[in-house]
Amino acid sequence: MDCMEEHNQRNQSSVWRWMGEAAGSTCNITLHRFDSGVYWCSSREGAASSSIQLTVTGGSVILQSPVLPVMEGDDVTLSCLTKTTPSNLPAAFYKDGSFIRTEPKGHMTLHHVTSSDEGLYRCNIRGHGESPSSWISVEEEPTTPPPPVSTPPPPVSTPPPTSICPTDSQSLLHTLLCFTSFNVAVSLLLLVLLVLQLIQRKHEETSVYARMRKEDVHQEQVIFRAQMAEDRAETQ
Repeated sequence: MDCMEEHNQRNQSSVWRWMGEAAGSTCNITLHRFDSGVYWCSSREGAASSSIQLTVTGGSVILQSPVLPVMEGDDVTLSCLTKTTPSNLPAAFYKDGSFIRTEPKGHMTLHHVTSSDEGLYRCNIRGHGESPSSWISVEEEPTTPPPPVSTPPPPVSTPPPTSICPTDSQSLLHTLLCFTSFNVAVSLLLLVLLVLQLIQRKHEETSVYARMRKEDVHQEQVIFRAQMAEDRAETQ
């Protein structure tokens, strides 16, 4: 790129500037992706040309990598591919600018990745060029929360025993009637028990009398038979 004034005259005092840095009146660039940017000409007198946007796109080599973050402990495979020729070509892999290794078939697997594997990756296939860099993000594996602690049920409160006859905030008449009814019920219960006891005693006395009467009759029969035997003996 040449920096020239009007009428196609080269101005030796004018220089190309890329992102504010001087690059000379003639700018020869072997293009790479990082050469993308805004360019313009400026002279020593302070005059400046209109700026131009120069965008450098990627070549024929691409690095196939996960787009979303990967979890710690997972296996991640990176594939170095070409757009024109068949894949599975030998490829060199780099991380953060440092060489990792060369894979004969262009596929590199990172086993059980950790946070240290996070970074900027790229690859290079000899004779085809280098791929754009791709960022791989590694996330921590979420921890499983502990099971909730079961709390024992609250104790069942037993209501206090209630009085048969309430005494608080009640009239004296109601209280007397309550106790009177209670006493009558107790008296009736005792009377029933007493009657039952008398009936049982009467039954026992009747049984004893019947047994004694039976014994007396038996004894009288024995005496009568004995006397009959004596009379019979005397007549003979």
